[in-house]
Amino acid sequence: MEKIIVTAKFHTGHRQLGYPGKCKFVHGHTWQGKVAVAAEEFPRDDLDMSIDFGDIKNVMRFLDHKMLVTEQDATFLDANRFEPEGVVMLKGKGPSVENVAHYVFDGVVDLIRRQHPGKGVRYTVEVTIQETENNTFIVEKSVTV
Repeated sequence: MEKIIVTAKFHTGHRQLGYPGKCKFVHGHTWQGKVAVAAEEFPRDDLDMSIDFGDIKNVMRFLDHKMLVTEQDATFLDANRFEPEGVVMLKGKGPSVENVAHYVFDGVVDLIRRQHPGKGVRYTVEVTIQETENNTFIVEKSVTV
C-alpha cells in the first residue's frame, strides 16, 4: 500500500442560513485540511511522480479568502453585490464543515481522474477538515479511476 498525505490551511467566511444560533451571522475560520490518498500502487508520470502534493493542496487553497455559500444564499450569489470569483458554491443546504469536506473530496477525485484517467486503480481518499480547534469532520471513500 502506498499513501500520500497533504495538509493545508485556508481562511474562509460563511454563514449558516436558518441556524438558530450565532453561526447564522457571517463569520470566518482558519480551516486546517488534511488529504490522504492511498492505493495499492500509484501510477506514475514521466518524472516517476504519482500525484503532485501541490495540486492536492491547491484544491484546498482555492477556498482561501473566499465566501462559502450554497445555492440558498441568494445574497452572496448576486454578482451585482459580490464579486463571483470571491464566492465558492458548495453542494448541500449550508456551508457546513461536512460540505467543505465533500467539496475537497470531490476536487481531489477530479484531480486524480485528470492526471491518471482510466487506469482502473482503486484509491481510498480520506479528507479531514478541522473548522476550529474543537470541531473536525472526516469523509473517507474508495473510488476506482
